[in-house]
Amino acid sequence: MQKEQQPTSKEIAEARATLAGQIERTPCLKSRTLSDILGCELWLKFENLQFTASFKERGALNYLSVLDDQERAKGVVAMSAGNHAQGVAYHASRLGIPATIVMPEGTPQVKVENTARFGAEVIVTGATLEDAFEAATAIGNERGLTFVHPYDDPRVIAGQGTLGFEILEAAPDVDCLIVPIGGGGLISGIAIAAKSIRPDLEIIGVQAELFPAMYNLIKGADLPARGDTLAEGIAVKAPGRLTSAIVRQHVDDIVLVSEMALERAVAQLINIEKTVVEGAGAAGLAAIFANTTRFRGRKVATVLCGGNIDTRLLASVLTRDLARQGRLAQLTIDLQDRPGQLARVANILGEAGANIVEVLHQRVFSDLPAKGAELEVVIETRDRDHLEMTIAALETNGLAVACHTLPGYNKAQELSV
Repeated sequence: MQKEQQPTSKEIAEARATLAGQIERTPCLKSRTLSDILGCELWLKFENLQFTASFKERGALNYLSVLDDQERAKGVVAMSAGNHAQGVAYHASRLGIPATIVMPEGTPQVKVENTARFGAEVIVTGATLEDAFEAATAIGNERGLTFVHPYDDPRVIAGQGTLGFEILEAAPDVDCLIVPIGGGGLISGIAIAAKSIRPDLEIIGVQAELFPAMYNLIKGADLPARGDTLAEGIAVKAPGRLTSAIVRQHVDDIVLVSEMALERAVAQLINIEKTVVEGAGAAGLAAIFANTTRFRGRKVATVLCGGNIDTRLLASVLTRDLARQGRLAQLTIDLQDRPGQLARVANILGEAGANIVEVLHQRVFSDLPAKGAELEVVIETRDRDHLEMTIAALETNGLAVACHTLPGYNKAQELSV
């Protein structure tokens, strides 16, 4: 296979034989609950259940398997925000190949630690993936290492494409595949494989609104890449040359999803499917949440492509989801600074059925008179209606209340178990 040549479906089938017995054939299951909620028949491919919790080890292993003895002896170098790094590190270690991994600053610590645990030399440098790419290229040239590209290589694309065959074997009647896009390796491989079997199959790519590189290229748009996204695994500023050509040829549409939609999808996958998925891995589900009308009545499959997320970040996502549902809120209540006021508020909240989580009694840092006090209380309620009833109960008892919570989901997104 020439380096810049698109992989064929035959080469993806050969990659599948190479990977057999060395990676997990992850389950592809119909989600009955999400299907009922969303109004479509939804199939989920659980690539977060790979040993390294990501699809990336498919492409990494397929690439490493074709190295000659001299290349294996010298070792490999890779650049990644985490999942490709872990895939290369793990399988390089299995195959006895030295691996050096360059990761950008800001990579989730769980990914850095896992990569090092697999035996690779980890170098954290560069503010962006592009900076890390330059550093990895320089290190590879200096040490004579073989560079394992995270997405823009036909052998890597062929490895990722094995997912396409597996999805259609599990769900042969799906009419739409929704696939996250970073550099484009995953969707390129899946599109080639899937459309070799089902040319009529609609394939839709998903990117985070904050990093719309492939969207810009394919749609002729000029949206900026900016900020920190929950989906750092697909936060790529420049898609691959090879993958871009494949996407143009085989992918039917690309959509963008907001950070709110990504957070919602991560939370719902835990709440409903009891599975931990990172932001990039939840992008496909986020796209369905954001446009339920488009997919209603259809048979849809998406790839949960990764599950490496910091526990602190995951806790924040889940807590914010509770706030958006109106199940967690911070109330600021103006009080007279006299005995019994705190107990009065607690009694009202208790009678309303709200649970008190945190309390802060503020006497100094407020604009109230010296004989006044400000009570900040975080409460749990059943839903937004219950929250509004609780606030009304406080106001009925003569208390001035300000409610601090996050914007709720729109009607298309107000989906709960």
